[in-house]
Amino acid sequence: MRIIIIGAGEVGFHIAQRLAVENKEVVIIDKSAEALRKIAETSDVQTIRGSGSSPEVLEEAGIMDADIFLAVTDSDEINLIACFFANMLNEKVTKLARIRSGMYTNYKHLLTGEGAGITKIINPDEEVVNSVLRLMSVPGAVEINEFANGKIRLIGINLPEDSPVVGVKLMELRQKIGDEFGIVIAALVRDGELIIPSGLNTIQKDDVVYFVCDIREQEEILERLGVPSKPVREVMIIGGGNIGYKLAKALDNKYYHTRLLENRQKRCEFLSERLDRPIVLMGDSTDQDILREENIQDMDMVIAVTGDEETNILTCLLAKSLGAKSTVTRVNNFGYMPLIEPIGIDYVVCPRQSAINSLLHFIRRGKIISTVSIKGEAAEALEVIAHEDSPIIGKKVMDLAFPKGCLVLCFQRGDEVVIPRGDTVIEQQDRLIIISARNNIPKLEKALTTKVEFF
Repeated sequence: MRIIIIGAGEVGFHIAQRLAVENKEVVIIDKSAEALRKIAETSDVQTIRGSGSSPEVLEEAGIMDADIFLAVTDSDEINLIACFFANMLNEKVTKLARIRSGMYTNYKHLLTGEGAGITKIINPDEEVVNSVLRLMSVPGAVEINEFANGKIRLIGINLPEDSPVVGVKLMELRQKIGDEFGIVIAALVRDGELIIPSGLNTIQKDDVVYFVCDIREQEEILERLGVPSKPVREVMIIGGGNIGYKLAKALDNKYYHTRLLENRQKRCEFLSERLDRPIVLMGDSTDQDILREENIQDMDMVIAVTGDEETNILTCLLAKSLGAKSTVTRVNNFGYMPLIEPIGIDYVVCPRQSAINSLLHFIRRGKIISTVSIKGEAAEALEVIAHEDSPIIGKKVMDLAFPKGCLVLCFQRGDEVVIPRGDTVIEQQDRLIIISARNNIPKLEKALTTKVEFF
């Protein structure tokens, strides 16, 4: 598989680095010699210095033989022009563009049609808003991902010390919480290390537990796990930019009491005109007096999504010290992400990581319904469909010849969500959710490429 990436920034760098490890043929184009030198030193990729919007440079990169074309620079215009020329030179190539501005994303139908022929537009801001909304739906979760059109959830959660499942072997979990509930433990994070478990593994104190369940049974399962379920009602959003505005718009209803704090007067006026219930405030989020005046101690969640990640981090730390129950910070720098939890911030959302997750759907061999990274990039959860020519049809889950470190979590059969046992037999058209350690992804792809069609 030949993949051409336009832009060697953090998104381009991490995707190229990740794919190179999987022995894919990667070409990355950027104007910056320093950015290209950095990636060439760390990954086995071909680099070309030049503009990704130049047809000549695209021909040099081998656009005619490319399978995937990723335009992920920080400029919407360059990404669009690059996709336009890529389409003219090879209309069969899968074209993915990272686009943020509403003046373009509001006209997706023009960009994905016969004009630029873009296969998929990735808007990191929208992905971040959706991530925050999912976190709000399960207080206490560290990560939530959805599959099967929202019917199946993969939830990562810190179990409380008094959880009834601490010390329980996974093979005994259903007996402990109730055999009528469908739940599979997908992964455990222990001392910073991700474990794809077997039935003999035991849940220990301080583990982060990732589990899969039918969304209709989510609340009952969380209660059986001993996770408190106090809903989020009082919300303060810090920053009224694109993400802050989209989030406030999503929370503009009777259920939430939302405050939005922004330090620019004109932007406050813009927000006040377009939001109904959320209260728009003007002020500096790092001013403790302002936070106290707005009763920060009563907030169920403080969400800092300004364009300045240092401000976001500082604001969350201040809010937490003043009594806010939970905090979410937006960061763009991947280097900051491992530091967030140890310093006391509850959640981190990263537009660049969201963009990478969205792009990976199309990079895996075949067409993947969805794929998400677990614990940063330690593992992936993939969603595929078993078609009639697949040799896994009629096989028991325990008999599947998947590489070690891969686990079938569940699947959707018609309208039913099936949590499999070892003797569960896979049927035609089952939609499987599979988790795999990152180093086993190439082997899993190879096992599935010709046997299971990625939908």
